[in-house]
Amino acid sequence: MGVSYITTRSVGTDHIDLDEAEALGIGVGNVPHYSPYSVAEHTVAMMLTLNRRLILANEKAQRYQFDLSSLIGFDMHGKTVGIIGFGEIGSIVGKILSGFGCKIMVYDKVMEKCLSKEFDFDYVDLDLLLEESDIISLHMPLTEDTKYFINEQTLSKMKKGVMLINTSRGGIVNTIDVLDAVRDGKIGYLGLDVYEHERGIFFRNHFESFGRDKILVNLMNFKNVLITGHQAFLTKEALTNIAEKTVENLTNWEKRDDGSFASTIRRISRENELMSN
Repeated sequence: MGVSYITTRSVGTDHIDLDEAEALGIGVGNVPHYSPYSVAEHTVAMMLTLNRRLILANEKAQRYQFDLSSLIGFDMHGKTVGIIGFGEIGSIVGKILSGFGCKIMVYDKVMEKCLSKEFDFDYVDLDLLLEESDIISLHMPLTEDTKYFINEQTLSKMKKGVMLINTSRGGIVNTIDVLDAVRDGKIGYLGLDVYEHERGIFFRNHFESFGRDKILVNLMNFKNVLITGHQAFLTKEALTNIAEKTVENLTNWEKRDDGSFASTIRRISRENELMSN
């Protein structure tokens, strides 16, 4: 159809067939970096909102109910937080939470050991992280290896009442298994900024729509579940970064319009592989 370039305003390219694009000579560009603080800070905000039951507290206050029943939280200080995927975002989450006095445990198969000197965190195997963490935060790209990384088996190794936060990609979590874990109390707090079936749902107003996603509705019926519509990136700084990089991609293609884009696609593939777990 005459398409020469595809530029996506996101880090992830799992919605683009890179092999087919390369075969057709179509240039593909992404935004490999934008303000990592946007997602990291949203991650911590979800933890605090769930812990201190701020949504319920606000609902009670709106009804002029100021009793403290059902609003008991816990001290973040001294809690063990497991971070799965230790790239830019994961490392910032760790630094923020270390300021709360949390013990930080990290699991990432591609992380160089030398980073343990820069960050005074415990680098552990996955089983130990799952078993010891009071809070688990996911920061991985969606690949064949990370699809349904959180499932019935990994959930069974977690503490009862664990807090699970996902601000990375929805497909990393098997939502049916997580829903069951919320029902039986294995997951005590669940925060999702992403959802495996979000395409066609998030970023749109479905207030008057029928046939809503039943799994998502079931999740939102629980008071200990917090859903945000893939908004973790949504800060002025991040949006500026994304716009600037997108324009830069197009400008660079225009300057070197020679019809050869394989290197661009292979670069994206390598970046995704390095970021993957």
